Amino acid sequence: MPSTKARILMMLFEHPHQFISGQEMSDAIGCSRTAVWKQIKELEKDGYRIESIPKKGYRLKGTPNRISPEEILAGLKTEIFGRHIVYEPSMPSTQKRAHHLAEDGAPEGTLVISDEQTEGRGRLGRTWHSPKGTGIWMSLILRPKLSLNKIPQLTLMTAVAIVKAIKVVTGIECQIKWPNDIFYNGKKLVGILTELQAEENQAKAVIIGMGMNVNLTEQDLPDDIKKIATSIQMITGKPCSRAHLIQDIMKQMESFYHFYLEDGFGLIKTLWETYAMNIGRIITARNVNGQVVKGLARGINDEGVLLLEDQEGRIHRIYSADIEFNG
Repeated sequence: MPSTKARILMMLFEHPHQFISGQEMSDAIGCSRTAVWKQIKELEKDGYRIESIPKKGYRLKGTPNRISPEEILAGLKTEIFGRHIVYEPSMPSTQKRAHHLAEDGAPEGTLVISDEQTEGRGRLGRTWHSPKGTGIWMSLILRPKLSLNKIPQLTLMTAVAIVKAIKVVTGIECQIKWPNDIFYNGKKLVGILTELQAEENQAKAVIIGMGMNVNLTEQDLPDDIKKIATSIQMITGKPCSRAHLIQDIMKQMESFYHFYLEDGFGLIKTLWETYAMNIGRIITARNVNGQVVKGLARGINDEGVLLLEDQEGRIHRIYSADIEFNG
């Protein structure tokens, strides 16, 4: 059960343009009006700007520069995804925390969020720059009954869901770079990291990490990635509500996830190829063992494996690799 302060904040978020009387709040929550007043003062200390007018009540006018679980929950349109949120202003890695929670039995749909990661990471152990108050750094716990060979499809499903959510919330049309990156105009905007906990040949839990550059400015980016990364604010010229974006990502992911479990990978494969920036281009794929394959990207197969056609017309199945464009 959320605290009295959390429930008051959720009520304010759910009625952003109208006043809510102290009596309405006390009746809904089951506490005294004095208790409501005390919690309003506590919220103001936390950085929330709340307008108070006698005989009218309270209205939220501004929020601090951090992601609030209450703000996310107030506008969340899902049944499971994001309904249980584990939030801290700063943590080493949402992915590491989600792994521990999954091992301890956290339910499917548990979302781990932080305003800052001090040890954020991407694929192959690479560092992921996660400055405070600027991006979306989160990990979602799934518990699908899938064989291990199907887990990569969840990465592609997540990419499609995020592209659609970005379009809905911001109007930006992005592209997907196989297997786990989302780009805009040739620069990286989102990274996805999918990891699993397995028993025998079946996934016990899948943890999908998402790192998204939302309100970073050029000054927030390290010099070594300024030419290859971007953010929503840098693209649109204005800040974006991180809570609204998280809400729509959860909505899109839950919808695609249920469709995928019931009807398979077909629709997601079609949508992924529509958004893909690889298809029809000459690319070089380098895997972790140093093997290199160069060829024409033909698409992905029904397992989500990238298909490359070399100069001799042979088709190579690329399961995991870094991709470079050659034409």
